[in-house]
Amino acid sequence: MRMRFFAAFAVLPLAISLTVQAKVSETEAARLDADLTPVGAIRSGNEAGTIPAWTGGLAIPPPGWKPGQIETDPFEDEKPLFVITADNMSLYEDRLTEGHKALLREYGPGYVMPVYKTHRTAAFPEHVYDKSRENARTATLLDNGNGVTNTIMTSPFPIPENGLEAVWNHILRYRGEQVSFRSAFATPTVEGRFNPVLTEYDYYFSYSEPGAKLSEIENKIFYLKTRIMAPSSLAGTLNLVHETLDQVRSPRLAWRYESSSRRLRRSPNLAYETDLPNSSSLRSVDQKDMYNGAPNQYDWQLLGKKEMFVPYNAYKLHQPEATAGQIIQARNINPELTRYELHRVWVVEATVRVGMQHIYAKRKFYIDEDSWQILATAEYDNSGNLWRVSEAHNISYYSEPVFWTTLETTYDLKSERYFVDGLDDGQSAYDFNPGFRAGEFTASSVRRSAGR
Repeated sequence: MRMRFFAAFAVLPLAISLTVQAKVSETEAARLDADLTPVGAIRSGNEAGTIPAWTGGLAIPPPGWKPGQIETDPFEDEKPLFVITADNMSLYEDRLTEGHKALLREYGPGYVMPVYKTHRTAAFPEHVYDKSRENARTATLLDNGNGVTNTIMTSPFPIPENGLEAVWNHILRYRGEQVSFRSAFATPTVEGRFNPVLTEYDYYFSYSEPGAKLSEIENKIFYLKTRIMAPSSLAGTLNLVHETLDQVRSPRLAWRYESSSRRLRRSPNLAYETDLPNSSSLRSVDQKDMYNGAPNQYDWQLLGKKEMFVPYNAYKLHQPEATAGQIIQARNINPELTRYELHRVWVVEATVRVGMQHIYAKRKFYIDEDSWQILATAEYDNSGNLWRVSEAHNISYYSEPVFWTTLETTYDLKSERYFVDGLDDGQSAYDFNPGFRAGEFTASSVRRSAGR
């Protein structure tokens, strides 16, 4: 019998076994049209009324917004209900992640958490909800959990039984079919000086393509091309990634083109704990998108569901006037532009497996119940000390109903520096219908385009 989880907190940890996990029963799958939403969240609000019921999310754009525009802030007139600081954090301790507690203690008074009214804005197209219901009835983990079968388009386990199913829900969550955008990342010094790296991103999500079948997409989740536009020392650098589903059987494929050499070369180590390129060693490759890649290095436990203050509806950070200069400051991003809300999150703990090695011996993930987006993480070193803390500041996009990040941060508590990704500086809106073809994401195609 499956575990039941409650709004305030839940209960027994579950460890993944080495056997294939069974799909849910028809009775449980029917809950996705009853007490649960189509993605598996609790449909009702909490008893205190501080978390509302889910009524479909922000599926219809706010008045005045037009296609092609950057998303406007539907909550621009709202003021914080209260602000959590180092001085008053004890009042809210049971609803703070371990990482946020550390940031408040060590980075105060500059780091604070303004808490706003909760809005359950996460929304997806109806055909994605249909696939979520379908996946619940068919999806299974492969042996040892290194992949998933009988699933397509979106998160495979809307009613998860264990931590590995929950993290696969994040990895395979729906982010549109295609998307193209420009944004910058930076690694500010302790004093707050920075040099942003402006990058163009093109995604082709083969896993989410309408009508696709898992057997037809050659074990691929998505294809990604990036092109660095600035600074001039890096401009013209291209990366091509073929993101595979079972990365133990078929590792991620990656290539890098540097204008200085004019050659496209394979990138053999773009995985796991490898430093993320140009991150000043402040972030590992598998922290991109909060977590990515093969989960085989960890044992995963589902610790349950809990009400917590997490980054949410970060429209202030998404606005054109929120420039890199306004967002970035010494030690942490500008808290006046952040927004935290009370939401139910799945709590997952990952511990390095016996015989494996990783710079993070333990990690905690806080996953949004309404979208399967990881909202916050805590990463521990091999001595058991909290080392890094990551946040995903998300919004609901309008042209394609998608709940996804607009800004990610990773705070390194040892160096007192941080990595920030998603600095838009008034760049054009995300284009969720760029008209890409799969053939544009081959090594030969990228090689030809790089030579032009």
